[in-house]
Order: sequence, then C-alpha cells, then structure tokens
Amino acid sequence: MVVSDRALDTLGVNTPQQLEYLERQHQQVLADQLMACGVLLADRARLDIRGSLRCGRDVSVDINVLFEGQVVLGDEVTIGAHCVIRNATIEAGVQVRPFTHIDGATIKAGAEIGPYARLRPGTEIGEQAKVGNFVEMKNVSLGTGAKASHLTYLGDATVGAWSNVGAGTITCNYDGANKYRTELGEGVFIGSNSTLVAPLSVAPGGFVAAGSTITDDVASDQLAVARGRQSNVDGWQRPTKTTDEA
Repeated sequence: MVVSDRALDTLGVNTPQQLEYLERQHQQVLADQLMACGVLLADRARLDIRGSLRCGRDVSVDINVLFEGQVVLGDEVTIGAHCVIRNATIEAGVQVRPFTHIDGATIKAGAEIGPYARLRPGTEIGEQAKVGNFVEMKNVSLGTGAKASHLTYLGDATVGAWSNVGAGTITCNYDGANKYRTELGEGVFIGSNSTLVAPLSVAPGGFVAAGSTITDDVASDQLAVARGRQSNVDGWQRPTKTTDEA
C-alpha cells in the first residue's frame, strides 16, 4: 500500500486534457524545486524538463526552454528564450542566447553560444570560445577563445585555440560514403565563404583567403588562395525585360 499526502498523486488520466493538466502540474513542481534552490526562472509556467536538470548557483532561465535527458548547468549560466538543450554539460558563466539547440555537447566556462546556433553530438566548446548566429557544429572541438561567429557549418573538425572561422565557411567532411576530419591549428584564420575539403590540415598560424576552396594542407604562416581570378568586362549591357513578358 502506498500513501501520499498530495491529491495530485491520486489523479488518473483518461483524456488528453487530463494528461496535459497533470504534466503541467508536474512541471510546476519541478520549477518550484529549482526556484527554491535559487534558480531564476522568467516564468515557471513556460519551462519543460523531460529528464534530469542540475543547476549551480545564480542560474537564469528565460521563457519556453526545453531540457531533455541529462543536463548540467554550472554557476551563473544564462539560458535565453526558446532554447532546446539535450544531454549537455554547460559550465560556469556560459551565455546561451535565444533559439539555440544543444544536443550531446559540452560547453566550457565563459563561452558564448547563439543566438540560433546548433551544437550536435560530440561537440566540445572551449573556454571563452564563441559560436554565433546560424552556426552548426557536429563532432567538433573548438579550442579556447576560438570563434565561429556567423553562418558556418563545421563537421568532424578540430579548431585550435584563438582561431577564427569566417562567415559562410563549411567543412566538406562527407564524400557520400565516408567522413573525414579537418584539423585547424592554433591561431588559424579562415576567411569568409571558404570551403575546406577534408581530410585537411591547416597548421598553426595558417591563413586562408576569403572565397577559397582548399583541398591541400596549409603550412604554418602560409596564405592559401584558391579562387578564380576576377575578370571585368567593359561595355557590358544589363539585360532588359521583353515587352511581352508578364
């Protein structure tokens, strides 16, 4: 025989409405437990925990955040609105900005993530590193202080400390059958709109010019340029619409 002093524990579920009601009551209990431990919730009615959530001191969680699986938040972590965080460890002082998805990743202290970033399984973000808006990473090690700030896909890659990956850069890690790694050393600079065709290595201090497609390794302190030379045509006439065009 089981005895409970809460009426909630005795309620049954026969309709979707009753299931939704009990779920919201359960979530409110979890939210109250977090707030009793000092977690700042913007709105406890707009929080979902589907698993285990452990929080350090002075954690702040904005509205409509979903936690799934096993999630650990360190001291002074800030989670922005509308984030989905699954099976992740986020260390002290990390800022996760709105609309970010984190799945199976580890984020070291002081990093900044998002908004609109996606970290997939196997990703580890180093201390004070930055992953900006519309950046996707899968199975990536991003070193201390490294940055990928805009519109970038990095898959199966290692990025050394204090390297910078420019906007529009992608790693071509899949040939249709197998996946390959890209290795970027410390202090590497990758110019915007670059394509890195794996397997590939850029040694510490290497520099890739914007708009390049890189297929060969780059040594330390080399500048890699792989793009067609610009040609300007004099007297070119802009196309015009025909009169019968709708």
